[in-house]
Amino acid sequence: MTTAQILTSVLIICFFALMIGVGLYCRRHSTDVNGFVLGGRSVGPWLTAFAFGTSYFSAVIFVGYAGQFGWNFGLASTWIGLGNAFIGSLLAWNILGRRTRVMTQHLDSKTMPDFFEKRYGSKALKIAASVIVFVFLIPYTASLYNGLSSLFGIAFEIPYWVCIAAMAILTGIYVVFGGYMATAINDFIQGIIMLVGIVAVIFAVLGENGGLMGSVTALAEGSNGGWQYTSFFGPDPVFLIFVVLLTSLGTWGLPQMVGKFYSITNEAAIRKGTLISTLFAIVVAGGCYFLGGFGRLFMTEEERLAIGGFDAIIPKMLSTLSPVIVAVVIVLVLAASMSTLSSLVLTSASTLTLDVIVPASRKEVSEKKKLFILRAFIVFFIVLSAAIAILKDSVWSGVVFIAQMMGVSWGALAGAFLAPFLYGLYWKKVTRPAVWTSFVWGVGLMLVQLAVSMKWLAFDGGVLGFVFKNSLYSGVFAMVGGLVIVPVVSLLTQKLKPENTDEMFACYEKEITVPVRSSLDEK
Repeated sequence: MTTAQILTSVLIICFFALMIGVGLYCRRHSTDVNGFVLGGRSVGPWLTAFAFGTSYFSAVIFVGYAGQFGWNFGLASTWIGLGNAFIGSLLAWNILGRRTRVMTQHLDSKTMPDFFEKRYGSKALKIAASVIVFVFLIPYTASLYNGLSSLFGIAFEIPYWVCIAAMAILTGIYVVFGGYMATAINDFIQGIIMLVGIVAVIFAVLGENGGLMGSVTALAEGSNGGWQYTSFFGPDPVFLIFVVLLTSLGTWGLPQMVGKFYSITNEAAIRKGTLISTLFAIVVAGGCYFLGGFGRLFMTEEERLAIGGFDAIIPKMLSTLSPVIVAVVIVLVLAASMSTLSSLVLTSASTLTLDVIVPASRKEVSEKKKLFILRAFIVFFIVLSAAIAILKDSVWSGVVFIAQMMGVSWGALAGAFLAPFLYGLYWKKVTRPAVWTSFVWGVGLMLVQLAVSMKWLAFDGGVLGFVFKNSLYSGVFAMVGGLVIVPVVSLLTQKLKPENTDEMFACYEKEITVPVRSSLDEK
């Protein structure tokens, strides 16, 4: 074995052993549904912030998005990472964090579909939201495995399916045993690996071209680059803005992201978590996209098309680095993938179990049986997503439907859920028809985008041509359109708002006593 293979093997074995150990340790927190799904609503700021960040940034960003947008925008792609930090993390925590924690506890809501039922008084809304989560989280989950094969190819000559199977099995073990608490602790460990890894990789890559200034100069003057790739807003500022909006604002409506606010312990933890999550995003997301901006120094257009498209850029950048850096990168990508995978399968399983299966049962379902069903669906979702990823790489390699379905998943989920969830926390006048309209708008728009991407539909120029240019554009219109549609429809259907809305919002008016260190006595 080579030095890189030995180092990588040792790090991976230690990494997997630690993950499984945490899962076994956290079994004591998973004796009931509340503990398994929400960690007993007592998770501290560091664990919650890292769980939020690691669920946000997966291997898709490190390998796929960093390569693609770094190639398209150059160093201006760093704005995407900063947008993720300040819009997707800082604003999300400030606007959603506290109110989500207070109202979901008041309503005894454990999932986003459950919130829609209790906030708007409609079981049909809960079922519809659960179906949307199920349909669109599966392809999104399968996309997490993208990039593993090319990166593992740097250090090992092993089949792609082996990488996927190993990652799926080991993720399943610690999630099934430890539930949310195991996921949160492992997310913290994986987040530390991501922070150290991305910093080490940036310094190593810049060192290949004479440091920061040398790399910037080479990018501006190189035959494969140009000054536009080192400019402030890059060669296509309009497209850049759409990418920033989709990847940043979209987190506000994703159930696996918002669910992190359900479990945080108290007010002080929210304040600390906001700062930690934002700093984490600046380093990880900002670092990934900044690194991707130098992709043109390592590959020509012809090589990119011949080797494997945008997903080949980051692996090519890393192929010449030292064995130690390569080993760190492999573990970094595994950490990023497993953290997001665990969050997605826990969200999917809890939604299907608590919002569909258990309510449909005619008999009372015990806590023990609920936990059994939850664990069974976690296994089911992991196996299904892994199978889709393996088949997509082999049997379905020429079928573009799967890839396009993955592309529209984020936009459909965020477009359907963002507006009714956000307004539902702040505005009493949101009505059930407005929520239904948002669901139809978000999912419908992205299904049209899927048809356009599959070339079943075509729009030649005009407004529709612009909206459905790609899933990034249509995803932004799905989210922004929902933010306009929900208040308009609500004002037109005021008689259909839930009758007990005032009682729901009373949770924000409840008075509490705090020590002087938190608030000064006016007297």
